Amino acid sequence: MAPPCYHCGENCNEVIVAEEKNFCCEGCKQVYLLLNENNLCNYYNLDKNPGIKAKGKFISERFAYLDDIATQQKLIQFSSDTQTNVTFQLPQMHCSSCIFLLENLHRIEPGITKSQTNFQRKEVFIIFNPQLISLRKVVELLAFIGYEPYISLKDTTEKRSGTFNKKRIYKIGVAGFCFSNIMMLSFPEYFSAGHIEQKGLKETFTWLIFFLSTPVLFFAASDFFVSAWKGLRQKTLNIDAPIALAIVVTFFRSYYEIITGTGAGYLDSGCGIVFFMLVGRWFQDKTYDSLSFDRDYRSYFPLGVTVIENDVEKNIPVTQLQKNSRIIIRNEEMIPADAVLMKGNANVDYSFVSGENTPVQKNKGELIYAGGKQLGTAIELEIVSDVSQSYITQLWNNDIFTHKKNADKSFIHPWSKYFTIVLFSIALTASVYWLMVDSTKLFPALSAVLIVACPCSLLLSATFTYGNMLRIFGKNKLYLKNSSVIEMMAKINTIVFDKTGTITQNKAAAVSYEGTPLSLAELTAIKEITRQSSHPLSKNIAGSLTAIPDRQVSVRSFKEYSGKGVEALVDNIAVKIGSSAFISENSQALISHDTGTHVHVMLNDVHMGSYTIGNQYRNGLGDLVKDLRSDHYRLCVLSGDNDTEKNTLSKIFGKNTDIQFYQSPQQKLEYISSLQKDNTKVLMLGDGLNDAGALMQSDVGIAVSDNNARFSPACDAIITGENVHLLGRFLSYARSGKHIVTASFILSILYNIVGISFAVQAKLSPMIAAILMPASSISIVLLVSILTSLIANKKGL
Repeated sequence: MAPPCYHCGENCNEVIVAEEKNFCCEGCKQVYLLLNENNLCNYYNLDKNPGIKAKGKFISERFAYLDDIATQQKLIQFSSDTQTNVTFQLPQMHCSSCIFLLENLHRIEPGITKSQTNFQRKEVFIIFNPQLISLRKVVELLAFIGYEPYISLKDTTEKRSGTFNKKRIYKIGVAGFCFSNIMMLSFPEYFSAGHIEQKGLKETFTWLIFFLSTPVLFFAASDFFVSAWKGLRQKTLNIDAPIALAIVVTFFRSYYEIITGTGAGYLDSGCGIVFFMLVGRWFQDKTYDSLSFDRDYRSYFPLGVTVIENDVEKNIPVTQLQKNSRIIIRNEEMIPADAVLMKGNANVDYSFVSGENTPVQKNKGELIYAGGKQLGTAIELEIVSDVSQSYITQLWNNDIFTHKKNADKSFIHPWSKYFTIVLFSIALTASVYWLMVDSTKLFPALSAVLIVACPCSLLLSATFTYGNMLRIFGKNKLYLKNSSVIEMMAKINTIVFDKTGTITQNKAAAVSYEGTPLSLAELTAIKEITRQSSHPLSKNIAGSLTAIPDRQVSVRSFKEYSGKGVEALVDNIAVKIGSSAFISENSQALISHDTGTHVHVMLNDVHMGSYTIGNQYRNGLGDLVKDLRSDHYRLCVLSGDNDTEKNTLSKIFGKNTDIQFYQSPQQKLEYISSLQKDNTKVLMLGDGLNDAGALMQSDVGIAVSDNNARFSPACDAIITGENVHLLGRFLSYARSGKHIVTASFILSILYNIVGISFAVQAKLSPMIAAILMPASSISIVLLVSILTSLIANKKGL
């Protein structure tokens, strides 16, 4: 016999020997030598013959089209002088060895900085240095080691839809066809009590059933065996292990009876097990996919953008952006889609995308990628591709901002992970008992125990409860990063509010100026500098100057200091606007007469006066505070402004509330940290502008957005400003989630106890057990969906 190839496992028609190992072709040998040279032969230890036949996979000219700049731009997600990001679909990815090899590409090729796989989607995300390796060379390397990317340029210009798993449908069809026919052929056996008088008819039906069952065992049930085997390879017992064992016991016991002529077997039950399990698993996946789709769509936070239509600026949700739209991006705002710079000086911070903190200068006509953040004066862009919603969401979920927060697994996991071990112990005990008492009941009891026990329903309790809650939160414009945030929200006992832009309204404010009269040129300078900033107070001032006619001015050296103010050189006027401490060291002289929130103005190093901005608090704030007080939450207020609103805030929040003023972003972070030292769970509600540190430090950070294009990946959730008053209901609903999960978990445990108690007594047929198992999972899904919806309605969500 031809020896198997050490790399791919295929028979070697022409044996090629290298280092005492057999290879079927030169390609497999070269791949092995490449891995061996880079100390990556652990690849072969994870799976036997994991490699893919490499013959003919590395002909360079096949990928010459990747040298074309236009083609590259359609494939590349982000590119700079030192970094390029790209994602490829790899249908060949099939095992843990694939993941190991693909995530160690940097050890083979130094030009590759990072590679990360998504096994479920069969994708690999690669970051490489274009100065060291080209896109074409990256693809050639992947093809050489057996993972040639599936590249469809049509897919690069259209949003990729979810893949439809035809093979799973085929398996359900095969199992259903064979099961129904086996049941029909089994009727004579049932009705005659095993005594068919017609000679040869019983044997004919029995062997027809035998052959009809083989595609069910070897094709339809293959997923259960593969999953169970992978778990055993990793030295774990996953939820498919008892199912696979039950199928093996039922089928091979039946085959033994049929071949030896000692009985008709249980192939009707065996095929029913596979069919009903596949249908139940399909239902679970379809339900979860629908929740995931809804989550993916709704989790896209209410990022707004300023567009120019007929020389008029207006703010729209970013989802309404279209190709060729003209948009304005101000200081610290996120660029929502790939666009070309049309006007202004772009100074783009790509740290969210590349991790590189050094801003990149862009000139007119150059492409700017989605995910960059403008630093400096406002710029005008023209959109050249569809809005990268999923890409921005990917930034929000980046590990850099989530590696420490909400990492605890659900409280269900410590219980559910031992389920399979307990189940096998019960099955073994029942088998030993019936072996000694009545061996004829051994296999029926063993099969029924392994089948009726439902680990799925235990695991689905939390998954579907929180999945549906994410949907309902999103429906009410609270967009959570993941389900772990829900569990943390249920543990919160202290809530910290930022003031400006959080509990106050951005668009509703009375603005008045007091000080030295300003000339038209000076008012124009103030209008232009405040238009560059996205801070709520700057927006209020810019909005109060709409009567000042627009004219062409030069804005240079624009700088914005978080929590302090802005400065720039507008034409020949040095403008400095912000807090009193930012304007002058002698701040007390400037605020002695304050009666409201003040933004001071300094022109050419001369203090001219200040804008008084009367705060208008959000609707329903008083009722929100009462609700939170009744639920015994500790409340705190932090503000970077002066203390002129202290009396008003004391009336709203109560005299016992800790209210802090003149708080810098660093002081807010340190305040949150001090609260957490005594095991306090803190929720921070901020505007996401200068509260990023505090949002990150808090156990749950919620950014308030009024269609603002600022972006804070440090937050755990984003809420629209109009729904801040619903925070009390959201927290109450999060606490209800734990009760729903607990109730469904207890119900699932009771179901398993009752089912197993009948199964160990051999009073439950494997067929009925096969029907009950997916039925229990479906009932859990329906139960939690109904309960979460009913409680949401009860709470007015």
